[in-house]
Amino acid sequence: MLELIPTHLLYTGMGLPQENAAVVFSEDTIAATGPLEELRRSYPYALERPTAQVIAPPPLNAHTHLDMSSLPFNPLGYTEWVGWVIQNSSSRNLDSAMLGLKLLKRPPLSGFGDIVARAEVMRYLLSEVDRPGVAYWEVLGPNPDDAERIFNETVAKVREFRALERPGFVRLGLTPHTAHTVSGVLLQKLVGFARAENLPLQIHIAESPDEWQLFQSGTGKLAETMERVFAKSITQILGTEPNASLTSVGQLERLGILEARPTLIHAVHVTEKDVQNIARAGCPVVTCPRSNAALECGIFDWPLFARYGVEVGIGTDSIASGESLNVLDEIKFARALYGERVPLKTLVRAAVKGGSRALGLQSPIVRRGDARAGLMDWTGFLALSNE
Repeated sequence: MLELIPTHLLYTGMGLPQENAAVVFSEDTIAATGPLEELRRSYPYALERPTAQVIAPPPLNAHTHLDMSSLPFNPLGYTEWVGWVIQNSSSRNLDSAMLGLKLLKRPPLSGFGDIVARAEVMRYLLSEVDRPGVAYWEVLGPNPDDAERIFNETVAKVREFRALERPGFVRLGLTPHTAHTVSGVLLQKLVGFARAENLPLQIHIAESPDEWQLFQSGTGKLAETMERVFAKSITQILGTEPNASLTSVGQLERLGILEARPTLIHAVHVTEKDVQNIARAGCPVVTCPRSNAALECGIFDWPLFARYGVEVGIGTDSIASGESLNVLDEIKFARALYGERVPLKTLVRAAVKGGSRALGLQSPIVRRGDARAGLMDWTGFLALSNE
């Protein structure tokens, strides 16, 4: 039996999402995709189903912290929230990550990216999880005096973890946490190693107003906390004096980090020059709109990044900052946040192709003759009315 499903938005993973389109299924096989009226003429005897809002491949969640899944949603200012997470660090464990993996099953995903802070979590993801993804080993080390030791420890861990990788499933990556929680000298060592080992990279960057203030003047709550905890000045940590022309993206540019094309997470507090440098280097960016709102970080300037052709993916961050791990909840929030400035077709493409490119995974593409499961009706998950 042939079924024809009209949809307001169809995305096959190729080109751009199509409006006023349709899909024809023959049992469990995709028989055709294309403009609605054209398919109605070509398949006059197909049983027409109710109109869907969006039909596309399953999305990707390009940035998660699965090991925070036992922590409750706790909207605070960014610096206060980080302190709260540190106080509850014992909850970041394998049980919490396994809970997060269960939550990732709805909606179905084409892949995911996870920041991993515990060795037992990394071992589990690499050896047990049978789905595509990237698990990024998290490294912190703002004290430059510790750079050599932390680097050597990281190399040893990577060697151990690489033996657990299985083709087609979760891949090992590396994440120097941020441009201010990893000293300049350690950041260069880690990124040089990642390039030599062909390890995917993610770096949190330009997330909060406190971070902006740290780079601009070396002052503020975040800077004061770091200097007190690590007994080093911001100048010593960064390897350069904070100044009004320095941004966190500028720090990556100064150290040659952008040349490695890391995926940059958040990128809220940026200048137009920062975005130009990101585009020139070919770095993808992942935005997590709900987390940015909950932690009072601001709004990602999606139209600015689009103007320079930067590839954008979508992530949920953690339950503790984003409330759920459902990337389609992120799309609903983003649709309300941006309105017509960022059309739904842009959000859908970002959640599929943008996310896969951010993770370095094969972008989902469906063609005639492929299995029906390659396309998903997003309507129920988005809970959007048929306009």
